[in-house]
Amino acid sequence: MADTLAPAIEAAPIAPTLPESKDARALHRMVFVGIAVALVVLPFVLYPVFLMKVLCFALFALAFNLLLGYGGLLSFGHAAYFGMASYLSAYSAKIWGLTPELAILCGTATAGVLGFVFGSLAIRRQGIYFAMITLALAQMVFFFALQSKFTGGEDGIQAVPRGHLFGLVSLADDRVLYVLVASIFFGGLLLIYRIIHSPFGQVLKAIRDNEPRAISLGYRTHHYKLALFVLSTTLAGLAGATKAIVFQLASLTDVHWSMSGEVVLITLVGGLGTVFGPIAGALVIVTMENYLAPFGAWVTIIQGVVFVVCVLVFREGIVGMIARWAKRPL
Repeated sequence: MADTLAPAIEAAPIAPTLPESKDARALHRMVFVGIAVALVVLPFVLYPVFLMKVLCFALFALAFNLLLGYGGLLSFGHAAYFGMASYLSAYSAKIWGLTPELAILCGTATAGVLGFVFGSLAIRRQGIYFAMITLALAQMVFFFALQSKFTGGEDGIQAVPRGHLFGLVSLADDRVLYVLVASIFFGGLLLIYRIIHSPFGQVLKAIRDNEPRAISLGYRTHHYKLALFVLSTTLAGLAGATKAIVFQLASLTDVHWSMSGEVVLITLVGGLGTVFGPIAGALVIVTMENYLAPFGAWVTIIQGVVFVVCVLVFREGIVGMIARWAKRPL
């Protein structure tokens, strides 16, 4: 997997670091308003469960893009944090009887702790060595999930109750649950946007572009990269924990290496190093998986064709290409 995707990722340019002008800020505000309006209108037009799947994977891709697009750290093991958060969220809701918000927080915290432990080990290496370490650690998590009793093995954790939000609001109705998922997604998007445009985010971009120079300026780059890794894994866990409540299921698919590959694909198709690219990528890939399902295994082939076209024709991704045409950072 690493040998297949690494050349394509290297071929996909990361959006250049530019100072955010007033026009860019105004454009971003317009995009945020457009996203908010779409979140309100779309459940009356499209199936809410499909939309919630898009939002969960969009948040997952946003978390991955934060690590790779703005930190320059390629992880091939993000499924470990997405999947373990999904398991802990499902287990705490079904077995411990926690309310959905506490179950989601439990899964998210698990991903953050796991990210700190794994990040402390992986961050000591760079480039493809970092990527391979993350993949190896993720495979350890997969086999742990396969053998552990609490995960249900190959059966996973099924029939997870959606419960009552704060013990008051029933989430049995898809549209009520959609409001929660949309709120989590939009909050995550705002947080990531703030991180990117904060002084911390500017240091991350400097480390990505020229780490030796950042070190010469006195920055402890390993601390910054570890903090970024934990932020990324925590947000990925938030997506996985939410997804478990939505679909009332946590399974081995969530921790499989193919899930790590899928989030890479979503990010590259949408636009690596762009704020809104992962959202577009998630919409494209999830739509293909849902509406092309009758084609069976051909869906994977179609995804591969789309991936190749994106790399060859518009290497910046969908949003990256739009940003280049508009000459505005997105």
